[in-house]
Amino acid sequence: MDDMRLKICVVIPCYKVRERILDVIGKIGPEVSRIFVVDDCCPEGTGVFVEHACPDARVRIIRSSVNQGVGGAVMAGYKAAIAEGLDIIVKVDGDGQMDPTLIPDFVAPIAAGEADYTKGNRFFDLEQIHVMPKTRLLGNALLSFMTKISSGYWDLFDPTNGFTAIHVDVARHLPFEKISRRYFFETDMLFHLNRLRAVVVDVPMDAKYGDEVSNLKVPNIIGEFMAKHMRNFAKRIFYNYYLRDMSLASIELPIGILMFLAGAIFGLVHWMNSLRTGILTPPGTVMFSALPVIIGTQFILAFIGHDISSIPKNPIHLRRKRLNSIKFKYIQKDSR
Repeated sequence: MDDMRLKICVVIPCYKVRERILDVIGKIGPEVSRIFVVDDCCPEGTGVFVEHACPDARVRIIRSSVNQGVGGAVMAGYKAAIAEGLDIIVKVDGDGQMDPTLIPDFVAPIAAGEADYTKGNRFFDLEQIHVMPKTRLLGNALLSFMTKISSGYWDLFDPTNGFTAIHVDVARHLPFEKISRRYFFETDMLFHLNRLRAVVVDVPMDAKYGDEVSNLKVPNIIGEFMAKHMRNFAKRIFYNYYLRDMSLASIELPIGILMFLAGAIFGLVHWMNSLRTGILTPPGTVMFSALPVIIGTQFILAFIGHDISSIPKNPIHLRRKRLNSIKFKYIQKDSR
């Protein structure tokens, strides 16, 4: 595809970013044809400020009467971009942590037909990671591992990175009302993109931190995130391996879990009984417990291997474009 013909827009969710928003807008290059500034009921009146202080004709203000969180603000921007018939939607935060000059890097894989959705990865250059606060580094590593399991995108990292781009043909098929509105937004997006079988690609970027204070406190949200990851994992497994399709992996997972649990529980009962009575457990009983645990673990590992190899590889916006092209040709043929 020729990216010169693509209409690119930027969505900027705004909440307490009045001091930095004009600088962010000023760095957005001419490749962008529309900029949606989403005032998420900002107490600083960022929307009104931009409306009066920014001369950029590309800017459109979207106001929310109630604070929806970053997810709700981005969804409002997505809907506006879809309504205007734009092609690629880039999401950039208004706090200055994301460099708008990188927008072409996020658009390029989508324009080239290599991805449906791109996201930033601050962990790509290991030499630059030292600038990230240690608590964020540890938190992101933990959240990344949980996201790999729940979303099915095993090749991605830095899941809370909010610098993203998406093709509008993919965005219009997202269930806007079901996507998490607040801190879990970026991670929940990956889960819903996997349900669509969208191709997601990481884009390397440097970590950038100024004097801004993050509202995301990993120790406070780790429990909530864990519960939501478990929910998304269960849904993804059911959708992909039992509802949409069935394969050998659909059998390996339940058998592996049952054998592992049966062996572990059997062994635990006999171990506790041995502690209580002081009588050593017979070797045969130990083996009878260990064997299903070992076999069950092998089945689970086989399932994980299949899951890793099942990462979406064919961009869905290209498939939809080809189908529409074929339908159009048939309509033209029938009209003759």
